[in-house]
Formats: sequence, C-alpha cells, structure tokens
Amino acid sequence: MKILSAVLLILLAGLQYQIWFGQSGAMAQQRLASQVAEQKARMEQLQQRNRKMIAEVVALQSGKAAFEARARSELGLVKKGEVFYLIPDEANP
Repeated sequence: MKILSAVLLILLAGLQYQIWFGQSGAMAQQRLASQVAEQKARMEQLQQRNRKMIAEVVALQSGKAAFEARARSELGLVKKGEVFYLIPDEANP
C-alpha cells in the first residue's frame, strides 16, 4: 500500500509539473497572453500610423495646397515674389 501511495504521489507531482511548467502549461499561457497584448498594442500603433499616412497621401493627391505646404516646410521652397527670412537660433552658433 505504501508503494502504491508513493507511485501515485510521484505521478501526481509529475502531472502537476506538466500543468504548471510544461510546454502548454499555465506559465506558457501567461507568456503567450502577454505577447499577444504587446502585439495588439503594436498593431494599433501601426494602424494609427497607416491612417495618418493614408490621410496625407489623399491630401497630397487632392490638391495643390497640401503639396505646396509640404514643400515649403520640408524643402524650404519659396514662391516667386516672396521674401525668405532666416532667423538663426542663438543656441546653435
């Protein structure tokens, strides 16, 4: 009877180990759940970035104003007849 109890106890301990620490155990489930949450957050950030980029592309395709504003801000372009003033930063000599 003692041998049977010992064997059952060892079997129970082995099964508990599989449940908690095995390949598909509770700890692995928690790791996967946290990875899924991180991926969902990352996906939401990427979707938001994509929506901004789509809006920008539509604005650039729809009219000249968005294209001109982007050229002015990023490339420093000036229209004919306009005066460009450059005010240097005091922090950067």
